[in-house]
Amino acid sequence: MTGAGNNTYLLAAGGSATLIDAGVGEPRHLDELAAALSAAGARLDRVLVTHGHHDHAGGAPAIASRHPSAVFTKRPWPGVDEATVRWEQMEEGERVVAGGEPLVALHTPGHSPDHLSFWHEPSRTLFSGDLVVLGGSVMIHTSRGGNLSQYLATLERLIALDANALLPAHGPRIDDPAAVLRAYLEHRRMRERQVIEALRAGREHEQAIAESIYDGLDPALMPAARENVRAHLEKLEADGAATRDADRWRLAHG
Repeated sequence: MTGAGNNTYLLAAGGSATLIDAGVGEPRHLDELAAALSAAGARLDRVLVTHGHHDHAGGAPAIASRHPSAVFTKRPWPGVDEATVRWEQMEEGERVVAGGEPLVALHTPGHSPDHLSFWHEPSRTLFSGDLVVLGGSVMIHTSRGGNLSQYLATLERLIALDANALLPAHGPRIDDPAAVLRAYLEHRRMRERQVIEALRAGREHEQAIAESIYDGLDPALMPAARENVRAHLEKLEADGAATRDADRWRLAHG
């Protein structure tokens, strides 16, 4: 689900360094982080975490054990256990200096309710976490806090931001953000049309809808497909276009 793995970004200047995202605590990552800090002649003062999913926040305790003076910062996610380290809270619009450069936190929910992106205005570069992946799509796990309506609004916000580049948490740098973001929006609109057609054809359950849309999908990926379908169904329900009775879904009438 994470492709080749996780990207973390180290910004260092003047003996101080900030890491964006914590990874999962992989020993090789910790060793490479230590080597990069040594090469830069810097200490790790802060870790900015885009969101609380394990592949972004799970490595915080391991990093804290090696860098006990580092401050760990993220937006809180009520109901999620965040006791692994002492977190400093960050909200929309707050500024931090990282590697001698100013970053502004943007609350960009949808993939998760606590998702932050970090905006470098001078270069118009966004550290975009899990919002987009070049050449793929991002899962909206409703069971892990995802909300498709919020996600689509976030994509629209990013288009309006007119960034020169996105630095994602998975996959390569994105140098044509507007094209990728618009393609993401169109992909979601296409999926919504497919879900509506499945409901119109009388398919009432998430599994049946997912099987009709993702025909021939590797069975191991079907749980992820159901999550996507559920995200679209919940958006349609919020829009007043669909209703549910227990686990049965129908198009709204009248």
